[in-house]
Amino acid sequence: MLRQPAVRTVIAISLGAIAGALCRYYLGLGIGHLLGTPIPYGTLVVNITGCFAMGLLATLSLGQVISFHPDLRLLLLTGFLGSYTTFSSYELDSAKLLSEKDLQADLIYWTGSVLLGFISLQLGIALSEWILKKLDRDWLS
Repeated sequence: MLRQPAVRTVIAISLGAIAGALCRYYLGLGIGHLLGTPIPYGTLVVNITGCFAMGLLATLSLGQVISFHPDLRLLLLTGFLGSYTTFSSYELDSAKLLSEKDLQADLIYWTGSVLLGFISLQLGIALSEWILKKLDRDWLS
């Protein structure tokens, strides 16, 4: 079963994702407990450390001196860091576009992600508030 690449891919990503999500959760809790929560320091630290790790591991794993097995690369980059913080994947994609000298695509991706992400978040909040009000009215009737 582990000889099949499709099975190894799913296992590698899943194991990395479990570890990444748990690290994000507990690191966020710990930092929030230490520094308080007026500013989401936990998320800030997770995003910054995730970006650092993504840059380090993506560069090392594809290098000529150190080569990572494709399954390990999937476990670390896609699974762990993808679950730890998608912000690191976003930054890696932005850096790739920038290194390809495609400034227009990079700016569209960068601003689109930030602006459309924020607008989408606000729309999701508004929709959920509308649904909750609708449910409240229906339940009270």
